[in-house]
Amino acid sequence: MPNNTTGTIYVVATPIGNLGDITARALLVLKNSSVIFAEDTRVTQKLVTHFELHTKISHYDEHKPQRTIEEAVRYLEDGKDIGIVSDAGTPGISDPGSVLITGIRKTLQGAPIIAIPGPSAVISALSVSGISANKFTFLGYPPLKNKRKKFFSSIKETEIRPVVLYESPHRLQKTLKEIGEVYGLDYQIFVSKELTKIHETNILLSINDAINYFVAERGKGEFVIIIP
Repeated sequence: MPNNTTGTIYVVATPIGNLGDITARALLVLKNSSVIFAEDTRVTQKLVTHFELHTKISHYDEHKPQRTIEEAVRYLEDGKDIGIVSDAGTPGISDPGSVLITGIRKTLQGAPIIAIPGPSAVISALSVSGISANKFTFLGYPPLKNKRKKFFSSIKETEIRPVVLYESPHRLQKTLKEIGEVYGLDYQIFVSKELTKIHETNILLSINDAINYFVAERGKGEFVIIIP
């Protein structure tokens, strides 16, 4: 008999480092989902294995989103629930999860979408910074190559502050220097590194000191930069 009940889409936040940060609700949802759509199946498999879940994991290829959208819709039309996760943190925040969610919504209008909240690097960094975050501007990762000068110049003109950025270890030094060109090397910024992990660092310092501090081993990891 065909199932006339549409399944539910669960957008599930997962730990950004420490696996102990996953919520009981997130584990229950992932356990009961028919499939978990993951940006990187290897990362998600570690999570699933650690918590002894047996849910199928399907790769969400951001370069071929239509294939995944069609697969997800088939599950939902059969009345099966699906989970969507990022590599770490909350899906849709500086990752391709938003494209998948939008594609499903357009293809299967009316399908219920439920957020399972949890870890987020941008919120975690703001919470320990001591910088007022009643309002803030989040800009994600700076452009890889083109329009970087325009990007960093525009930050200074942004009225809603602080401004929060993500950065990878490969471009951290370049980004710090470019921020310094706009604000001056004495300007104070807040940097969070490897949140919830063994080498977590949260520090307020000048741009010049940040350039000198985050070198060699201290320059490895994932970074959140807050510009007051």
